[in-house]
Amino acid sequence: MGLMLPRVSVLMLTYNRAQFLGNAIESILAQQFQEWELLVVHDGPNHEIPLLMEDWQKRDARILYFHRAIPGNIAEASNFGLAHARGEYVAVLDDDDDWADPAKLSKQIEFLDSHQDHCACGGGVIVVDPSGREKMRYLKPEHDEQIRRHALMANPLAHSTTLYRREAALQTGGYDETLAGFQDWDLWLKLGKLGKLYNFPEYFLHYRVWQGSGSFHQSKGNTESSLRITRRYRRDYAGFAIAYPMALLYYAYAHLPASVHRLSYSALSQWKKAIFSHRPAPKT
Repeated sequence: MGLMLPRVSVLMLTYNRAQFLGNAIESILAQQFQEWELLVVHDGPNHEIPLLMEDWQKRDARILYFHRAIPGNIAEASNFGLAHARGEYVAVLDDDDDWADPAKLSKQIEFLDSHQDHCACGGGVIVVDPSGREKMRYLKPEHDEQIRRHALMANPLAHSTTLYRREAALQTGGYDETLAGFQDWDLWLKLGKLGKLYNFPEYFLHYRVWQGSGSFHQSKGNTESSLRITRRYRRDYAGFAIAYPMALLYYAYAHLPASVHRLSYSALSQWKKAIFSHRPAPKT
């Protein structure tokens, strides 16, 4: 009898955030759906992570660890994981976040199994601080038609909430390694040209915002990529006349002094998410 392949490959990138890694893995172990493999792709020289992963691999044979001594960008590491994935579906979880709903994978697999015209689905996000206290929560536009109306203005699916078809992602060429940021946004727009997208009106993720998070440090790269992405898909999705000026403003903000970012990043990030979600931003 041949080896049973997992239905879902969970892709987790890690670099230098060992303090949250265990919490992220625990949230995968807690899923009701258990036919998964976890591929942890580690870029960089951190010495604590290999020891942690050795212990996790002893605990669960479904956990696979890949240490790449020479770090690449997020897209390169993601494509490395995608190339080693064996599941029909791919899920993503950042090493400093965790899944908030134990039924997340079950719900998404059932949806994609019964909606063959859809390439990917995501869900809502609970934003938390480093200690796990909730700051806000938001839902992305739910149905494909709604998603397409806003797809150039904001990332249509939250990366760590998603489940997508591996073969469809490979057909598009995977993550664009030439982009300095927002590689997932680009992937969703490519997948949206192959099929439909969907967001569950449910909260699937605890998304941690802190000064060590990738979104805080990658703001300049993200703004450059947002300009490229809006130009690249201007003929495929509506709203370019609004999206491109917004991307220019975002680019200008990212190039302000670092002191301005430290004071304003968290609040502005929350307001931006609230504008393109179904939930109001919290009072300040």
